[in-house]
Amino acid sequence: MLLHAYGMGGTIRTVVNQANAMAEAGHDVEIVSVVRRRGKPQFAIDPRVRLSALVDQRDGVSADSLVRKVWRRARGKIVPYGEFAAEWFTERVEAAVMDYVSSLDDGILVTTRPALNLISARRASRKVIRVAQEHMNLAAYHEAVREQIARHYGRFDAVAVLTETSRAEYLDILDDTPIVRIPNAVHMDHREHSDQSNPVVIAAGRLVPQKGYDMLIPAFASAAEEHPEWRLRIFGTGPSQEKLRRRIDETGMAGRITLMGRSDRIHEELARASIYALSSRIEGLPMAMIEAMGHALPVVAFDCPTGPADVLVSGQNGVLVPPRDVERLGEELGRLMGDRELRARLGAAAAATAHAYTPEVVMPLWEELFMLLSRGRPVPADFGKTR
Repeated sequence: MLLHAYGMGGTIRTVVNQANAMAEAGHDVEIVSVVRRRGKPQFAIDPRVRLSALVDQRDGVSADSLVRKVWRRARGKIVPYGEFAAEWFTERVEAAVMDYVSSLDDGILVTTRPALNLISARRASRKVIRVAQEHMNLAAYHEAVREQIARHYGRFDAVAVLTETSRAEYLDILDDTPIVRIPNAVHMDHREHSDQSNPVVIAAGRLVPQKGYDMLIPAFASAAEEHPEWRLRIFGTGPSQEKLRRRIDETGMAGRITLMGRSDRIHEELARASIYALSSRIEGLPMAMIEAMGHALPVVAFDCPTGPADVLVSGQNGVLVPPRDVERLGEELGRLMGDRELRARLGAAAAATAHAYTPEVVMPLWEELFMLLSRGRPVPADFGKTR
């Protein structure tokens, strides 16, 4: 179950990939979208995967919005204040999710964010095997969300997280619930490797504060003074676009830093770049970074809470710098800009690392977990621990 299977975003893409792979393996799979705001999905869904929506909002959300303020003052709501998508869960939407999960009487229900996980934990039948999938680290959530997670996630048959760091966080608050690490899968077929000849730093993701592009822009600007041939291209759309444009103008880099918007050919763009930059303030498991690694791009990343350090070994397959240290980020970008041999060495190791996140490695973990839960067998404490 997804909040909006018709939208864009890393969670949507990886869940669609997961569903497609499970259907390819012969399983009966349905993606349930809580809301629908577009006519068709943005990612290709295998025709064997059923897709349904609980609340159709293609005509707008004004009716739901009218009840939002009243509902937020009501008692007994499940979705807590502070959940990143709390504003989506109007009375109508939350009721639709509760009705759906309570109607199920068999199968495996996988929910994919705290709002949906909490509704599943509190309203889904015990006849259904319930798995909570978490795409962010626990510390990134509002205190109210963390409190509800600690209170209710113990009802799940398993909680799946993306990294060992997240697994340790959840083990600290959930004593008897299996916590398993299963990373998101990334297809690596036919990936063209960068030859490190094009002087381009690339970044990709939503233009939102979480991604830290407001820090990447001055970091690149400081490095670019000594490397005038280099360019920074940031792919993605989002609400921070105008603020970032102003930030670019302030650095005097309007001709060298470009907000590229959305691209349907991002893999070609990655193959033509020479460095991938990840400037996030927080991450779960950065899929765009792993995809870049599949193109043999060296990565320079903030060592933000969970994510990059679960994939990168600094100096071996990338470079980690202290969180939000803009000066250091610029220094390391400059070091790689000036050393093609270093870029090639780190990039080759990055490509090798990325293959640990292919569907061929990841999907058997899901199948094994579902088999154990369906047969009532215990989930080993070290399940999925080795990367």
